[in-house]
Amino acid sequence: MSRPARGGSPASPYSPRQLGAGLITGAADDDPSGIATYSQAGAQFGYAMLWTMPLTLPLMVAIQLVSARIGYVTRRGLAANIKLAFPPAVLWVVVGLLVAANTLNLAADIAAMAQALHLVAGGPRGAYAVGIGMLCLALQVFMRYHAYVRWLKWLTLALLAYVAVAFTVELDWGELARQVFLPGLAFSHEALLMIVAVFGTTISPYLFFWQAALEMEAGHADQPRSRSEVRRQLRRIRADTLVGMTFSNLIGFFIILATAATLHTGGGAPIETSAQAAEALRPVAGDFCFLLFCLGIVGTGLLAVPVLAGSAAYAVAEAAGLPASLDARLDRGEGRAFYAVIAAATAGGVALCFAPVDPVQELFWAAVLNGVIALPIMTVMMLLASRRGVMGAHVIGPRLRLAGWSATGVMAVVVAAMLATP
Repeated sequence: MSRPARGGSPASPYSPRQLGAGLITGAADDDPSGIATYSQAGAQFGYAMLWTMPLTLPLMVAIQLVSARIGYVTRRGLAANIKLAFPPAVLWVVVGLLVAANTLNLAADIAAMAQALHLVAGGPRGAYAVGIGMLCLALQVFMRYHAYVRWLKWLTLALLAYVAVAFTVELDWGELARQVFLPGLAFSHEALLMIVAVFGTTISPYLFFWQAALEMEAGHADQPRSRSEVRRQLRRIRADTLVGMTFSNLIGFFIILATAATLHTGGGAPIETSAQAAEALRPVAGDFCFLLFCLGIVGTGLLAVPVLAGSAAYAVAEAAGLPASLDARLDRGEGRAFYAVIAAATAGGVALCFAPVDPVQELFWAAVLNGVIALPIMTVMMLLASRRGVMGAHVIGPRLRLAGWSATGVMAVVVAAMLATP
């Protein structure tokens, strides 16, 4: 249940001065894992990976619309809906996959933030990782996400530097256009692995659960609702999601483009360290490229870590039948189990930061895992959104159903191709 805001008015995360769920989700999608994966794609394969961004945009919009619609219409999160509509085994497999992927993604994001701070300021990366984990946990427990995201979002403007790089260096625009529409890519196992990583970091399971949860809480704030009000809110969700996902994919496109133009060599060597990834920004930042890279990594990480931990907490709490709300307050004895899951996921992520794995590689493999586990979760979501027993009069229409199943089908093809190619 939502609680009144401190001023006494109903809590609503959707005033004109605040980001909507779609915009928040889009901003969180360009997290350190996304930056690292897109950078790897550009550095290793050049322009030949640019086609993935225009392809994934409509697929991403469709599946995020499905998740948002489920959350708003049913006033329940995805896990709660799966619990009602499917056998317990399906519920716990989906929740288990999500928690595993989110914990690895959390670890990779926190490790990348710590590495970025180390590049700029020196000092122990382990201490930075612990400090970042504690900061993210404290913000999520003691402040509403929407209260501090309004400030953190400005750090993500550093990502616009990748757009500037594209217009600073000399580009072969003809070759670039050809690779977007007619990519000359040999579909080796390495290339297919990268495609799954790009798809996984763009169409990520934690985003499904997060946007559904935000819309669920918005739905509670609107009780009671007429059919016309529901239709108006669904139009708002559609516009919000389209803008958020378009922003996310445009940034992804320009990260691939910038790294292809500055870091790609004839041998297609992968990026192995954060310092190498930061060099992509040298054409616009010069000696400050590490600082600009740090701002982008830390800004997007501080947005994404609460989304990763929060989406896992929503899923586990709903699966266990426990209250789940970002508005819960510990000083009133509310949401203890919900925040315990957030704390456990964050602590697990911090602990994994001390594994002997380079953050860039950890980010990449987190993206691959997200791509693989997205497939069963997308399938379950599409079945939920098509059931009148779940959605009532607001089941998804033919166009959204076609788009959603197309997204699921494309994800199935790329994952199967990766697994089948030696």
